[in-house]
Amino acid sequence: MSGHSKWATIKRKKAAVDAKRGKTFTKYIKEITIAARMGGGDPEANPRLRTAVAGAKSVNMPADNIDRAIKKGTGELPGVSYEEATYEGYGPGGIAILIDCLTDNRNRTTGEIRHILTKLGGRMADAGAVQWMFHAKGSIAVTKRAVEEDTLLGLALDAGAEDVSLDDPEVFEITTTPHDFEAVKKAIEGKGIPIASAEIGKVAQSTISLAEKDAEQALKLMEALEEHDDVQRVSSNLDVTDEVLARIQG
Repeated sequence: MSGHSKWATIKRKKAAVDAKRGKTFTKYIKEITIAARMGGGDPEANPRLRTAVAGAKSVNMPADNIDRAIKKGTGELPGVSYEEATYEGYGPGGIAILIDCLTDNRNRTTGEIRHILTKLGGRMADAGAVQWMFHAKGSIAVTKRAVEEDTLLGLALDAGAEDVSLDDPEVFEITTTPHDFEAVKKAIEGKGIPIASAEIGKVAQSTISLAEKDAEQALKLMEALEEHDDVQRVSSNLDVTDEVLARIQG
């Protein structure tokens, strides 16, 4: 199992808890707003908005909240103006970290992200220092109880998926190129198969394994970054063995 898959698994479980507190709603509202501002308010004609709306629905965000966020993005309703910002850093053991944010105050966010990194054993990096280590990939998670393995494998690969990981005990994780992401997602949805999560993110081209102490500190750092209201996504080249992850989690 890749480090990306493990971190994705941790984030999915954490998102379920965060959704109950409304934190996930805040992140989706920001993403919907900026997606609508950049590409228009019609999800059918705006893939980024379509993905954001689907994600919001997956955590049971009320339709009224989604509609208001779209209208704020298109200017039909007054709202805060967000901008995208990506920060680069290093964590414990020298791991590379990318932090994608949506902020209404870049100076404030920069200072707060720098503080989190420094406090938990990391540091900010110059622009371009680690970004080259990552490339964009689509990631689609489908709960294993929702579909037979052979059915999903054939469907996803025929639609253009690069890989289907079977390692996670709870979900199949499908990897695509950004270009094929929508086609694969539509093929799965077209068969009535529910999708647990779907996003285009940044995946490390290679990973770094850390000893237990550094791995635990690195996971604490990435979870602290995810907790920040302006952070939409954290990507890293961290890898953790199953044995170390089990000890860390419990």
